[in-house]
Amino acid sequence: MLGKSSLELLGDVGGHGGGPSMLGSVSGLPGRFHRHGTKAGLPGRQAECEALDRLLAAVRVGQSRALVLRGEAGVGKSALLDHLTERASGCRVVCAAGVQAEMEVAFAALYSLCAPMLDLLDGLPGPQRDALGTAFGLRAGPAPDRLLLGLAVLSLLAAAADERPLVCVIDDAQWLDHASAQVLAFVARRLVAESVACVFAVRGAREMDELSGLPVMDVAGLSAGDARALLRSVGRGPLDEQVRDRLVAEARGNPLALLELAREFTRPELAGGFGLPATPTLSGRIEDGFRRQLGRMPAHTRRLLLLAAADPLGDAALLWRAAARLGLGMAVVGAVNDMIVLGVRVRFRHPLMRSAVYRAALPEERRRVHLALAEATDVDADPDRRAWHRAHGTAQPDEEVAAELERSAGRAQARGGLAAVGAFLERAAALTPDPRRRAERALAAARAKHLAGAPEPALALLASAQAGPLDELRLAHAELLRAEIASTSNHGGSAAPMLLKAARRFEPLDTGLARDTYLQALSAAIGVLPEKGRGLVEVAAATRAAPPAPATPRVADLLLDALARHFTEDARSAAPVMRRALAFFLSEDISAAEESRWLWAAHTMAVALWDDRSSRELADRHVRLVRDTGALALLPLEWSTRLILLTFEGELDEAASVNEEIQTLVAATGVRTSFGFQGPVGGALALAAWRGRQAETEQLANALMSGAVSRGEGATVAVSQWLRAVLHNGLGQYEEARAAAERACAYHPSPGAAAHWAPAELVEAAVASGERELATRALEQLIPSTQASGTDWALGVEARSRALLSQGEEADGHYREAIDRLRRTRMRVDLARSHLVYGEWLRRERRRRDDAREQLRTAYELFVAMGMEGFAGRAERELLATGETARRRTVETADQLTPQERQIVRLARQGLTNKEIAGQMYVSPRTVEYHLGKVFAKLGITSRGQLQGIA
Repeated sequence: MLGKSSLELLGDVGGHGGGPSMLGSVSGLPGRFHRHGTKAGLPGRQAECEALDRLLAAVRVGQSRALVLRGEAGVGKSALLDHLTERASGCRVVCAAGVQAEMEVAFAALYSLCAPMLDLLDGLPGPQRDALGTAFGLRAGPAPDRLLLGLAVLSLLAAAADERPLVCVIDDAQWLDHASAQVLAFVARRLVAESVACVFAVRGAREMDELSGLPVMDVAGLSAGDARALLRSVGRGPLDEQVRDRLVAEARGNPLALLELAREFTRPELAGGFGLPATPTLSGRIEDGFRRQLGRMPAHTRRLLLLAAADPLGDAALLWRAAARLGLGMAVVGAVNDMIVLGVRVRFRHPLMRSAVYRAALPEERRRVHLALAEATDVDADPDRRAWHRAHGTAQPDEEVAAELERSAGRAQARGGLAAVGAFLERAAALTPDPRRRAERALAAARAKHLAGAPEPALALLASAQAGPLDELRLAHAELLRAEIASTSNHGGSAAPMLLKAARRFEPLDTGLARDTYLQALSAAIGVLPEKGRGLVEVAAATRAAPPAPATPRVADLLLDALARHFTEDARSAAPVMRRALAFFLSEDISAAEESRWLWAAHTMAVALWDDRSSRELADRHVRLVRDTGALALLPLEWSTRLILLTFEGELDEAASVNEEIQTLVAATGVRTSFGFQGPVGGALALAAWRGRQAETEQLANALMSGAVSRGEGATVAVSQWLRAVLHNGLGQYEEARAAAERACAYHPSPGAAAHWAPAELVEAAVASGERELATRALEQLIPSTQASGTDWALGVEARSRALLSQGEEADGHYREAIDRLRRTRMRVDLARSHLVYGEWLRRERRRRDDAREQLRTAYELFVAMGMEGFAGRAERELLATGETARRRTVETADQLTPQERQIVRLARQGLTNKEIAGQMYVSPRTVEYHLGKVFAKLGITSRGQLQGIA
């Protein structure tokens, strides 16, 4: 669909391409900027034009900018884009526009934008070059991931800007295909210092999801004075003042609406005030005007316009070939010049004209032009576009056309265009005459729609498929798909029972699929509120009835059996099976697909075993897997596991860098953010809690929990309450900590916050609140997992908890054991907390005051170094009670650095090049160079070698 023939027709303004911009003037004909009769300037747009001029000035001096022009149809966004391109002297300008008819054609708009720069493709890093080439159909390869594509486009734009500043103009962004919108949004957010501008124009007052968070210029209507001036500038004779004022009021400052209203009426009507229509909306009024113009045109003229409207690519050569098949000659051209601009590309005067032309045609007329376009399309150069036109030209079921669409879906899938796959298969299903084959194609279309993030259309197609004569295996797949849709929607509580049902259906058909589906059911049950769905233990018991694993088990078989035993047996008997499965996962040469699919299960077991070493190894592998493959589906889990691990290790600055990365990538890639804690709000909550920031923690926790409860996400509620307990224990607010920890523990046996970390918080808070019986029960909940684990982390936390409930020499021994064990781990937070409670106990016992001071001083210094303000304040208060004043740490120069700058410093200290750092941080090398320059200035250094001394 994006083959060579299309590339040859594309060019860029001021670049190397031979063709025109979509937005510029073509073959001497006036562009959009001149449609309003305002060659000398844009009336009422001085502030907007000045802002665009400042944007260009910044790009010319090496900075990058992103901007979204937002306003209703006809308000003048495209005219402002014309102003931008005309003023971009010395810059290379590349343009693209969203087309409503191409919204399901993956990467259509991205290809239009990048085509003039593809001569630079071979200079990109190999994985990025291959990903972009595959997405554009220029080479064969596995379907590329959006993150990798985003990096590739970022690198391509940066390379183009090395020659001269680059301005990317994207009009009608509301009609971008989803894949292009995601990639372009990612690029816009990662631009810093590449001399690149990305300017979008989007229709409507609401924020476009993919572009949310980017700087916005709201383009409002003209003032009454400017609107009257515009009417005078296109005067067609005398204009009655009352009529003029009515026109201005009706148009509400919209320039295109004003001009179209004025041109609809005769001079007597304009002079006397007759015939002004009332329509509900401006866009509807404008379209009505266009339709009235069409009604006055001859049939052959309307047919040529319909041909142009039916081909969203705007391929002039294709238009004339199709026109010849319909018997339309060049004599028609003059009659359509008022509505379209004809050049190498065919462009309507306004996007609403295209929709008005297409909607005004009868179904039979539309089919006739689509068939003409299909016949005129080269089947070898662009088979997918030919199939699409042919399908729209077919009214009755036709297996040949349906099979052609199915082949197009296969090619789209190879490029990673899931939306296009779903669209092709949905149309193929509708045109399939055989009921069984139709149901099979509907099922495939439903899966593609689900993977493309369209659950409602997926469910509709799924219902159609299940109503057809599917065989038992496909019926089982349909059950599985329905459960998967539920698990990614607000009906997650129903997912586990549905997955169990699908698993049982697979049992006599495919044992491997059955066991995999049972494992998915466990995953769904782990995070769900007990009252929202089947209980975790009940689901685990059901999985124990799964068919046995084969003699040579797969990694999924070992993980399923281990997790099922963990939730149905005591921790000590399940631990050996879990260790074996975890070791197999970490040591065996499993495929990337298996690793990405079951990493959550391995991580769950590492947490259940208090295995900090394996957790670190899994986190590192997770990072490598995401960076090497661009596997976006893994990002939420990677973020949450890395954040929790980094906070336990006391690396709050690095955790802040990770969370900054979360915020950018969630917004830029469209990864589902309703994963509760596995998103930017969860990361911000963890950082606020460990830093002791009460107001921020409470606000974030409440926001996160309200959404989690409505979705039935028990794991999110447990994590939020555990972090609230951490906050309040750090601040010495033990009653609040006890209440939060109790609520978190209620979600036992879910691994992590509920079953492992919250009981330790509850022991500390309950002891400090004088509720020793409650503390004893919490210790009893903690001990089975720590004893079964046997790691220094587990036994260290257990020893500290036992010490809090002990007295005399027994307590002293437990405190020392906790410190000795935790000192051998990377878990600096638990080590510092053990020093703190030991020092507090020594002070209360009124013995060994010097020992108490030493423990409290050590705790204080550790907390301050880690940025844990709440716990540091608690340690400081205890130190003051011993008669010692804590030494305030002076603010070091390194503290002036942002989290992103500190991350760059860490990577540079490891010897990574700018290009390598850029690859790890999803930015361009020039952005790394820019940030290093700021670091050098802040720290007063001149070389990378001096970074070694920065803390």
